[in-house]
Amino acid sequence: MLDVAIIGSGPAALSAALNCRQRNKSVTIFGRSLDSSLLFAAEKVDNYLGLPDIPGEEMLNIFYAHAIKKGVEFRECRINQIMPMGTYFMINAENEFIQTKAIILATGLGKSKSIAGETEYLGKGVSYCATCDGMLYRGKKVVVVAENSEGEAEANFLSDICSEVIYIPLYEPVTELKAGIRLLHEKPQSVVGEDMHVTGLVLPNETLQCDGIFFAKNATPPESLLYGLEVDGKNIVVNRKMETNLPYVYAAGDCTGAPYQIAKAVGEGLVAALSAATAIDQMEAQKKV
Repeated sequence: MLDVAIIGSGPAALSAALNCRQRNKSVTIFGRSLDSSLLFAAEKVDNYLGLPDIPGEEMLNIFYAHAIKKGVEFRECRINQIMPMGTYFMINAENEFIQTKAIILATGLGKSKSIAGETEYLGKGVSYCATCDGMLYRGKKVVVVAENSEGEAEANFLSDICSEVIYIPLYEPVTELKAGIRLLHEKPQSVVGEDMHVTGLVLPNETLQCDGIFFAKNATPPESLLYGLEVDGKNIVVNRKMETNLPYVYAAGDCTGAPYQIAKAVGEGLVAALSAATAIDQMEAQKKV
């Protein structure tokens, strides 16, 4: 079991990981490749103390190398779901399940926009993980709305379970869909439902009647990864210890709100790491009593 799992791969995540290792905690970063970070594309960073006029890519590689040197494990993957299990958490990392004592969310700025009704019907017909929730729709009609080609695998999985699968790609090209999946090039407008459950997806010229809607996004909203997480708009709500409203769950960096600066992200990563390490130490001490 991990001590700390960090979701994200930017400066806040790397700072948190490094400082967890400084407190002798086992830690793994789960995130996309470094070049997916907004910092990677920065031509020059001139407001980070001690590293003037440094390209963003170079800065990120320095951060990464430091963390790896100190024993941080980096896994390039997407997290589908985080499930509280009482005294620990279970992370679904592309259908590999990993246990951890604490979570630090460092997911950065959300790049995906939700449509009307999407958040309201989460868990009531809206899902972000076909392999997690697909069995609930056996023999039913579902829609998959995908921002990237990963949605094709989700749709293919669902086609073996559901009576009908409609695939709406928000990208090009679509290359790996199984026969029998209906491909529809439309722009979803909103999710609608009755009696607190999804009944359809509104498109510009029609409403698709369906039993469930799966969204394959470039970045899953944190509150969708972890049920019950408190957010304010797109920002995860934290206190000065970077604690969220959920025990043993912390957040750091751009996902907690402005200012969107590297120094702020690095500092919050440090605080989140120290808070998580302290909480784990206290938990372990209580077990020995």
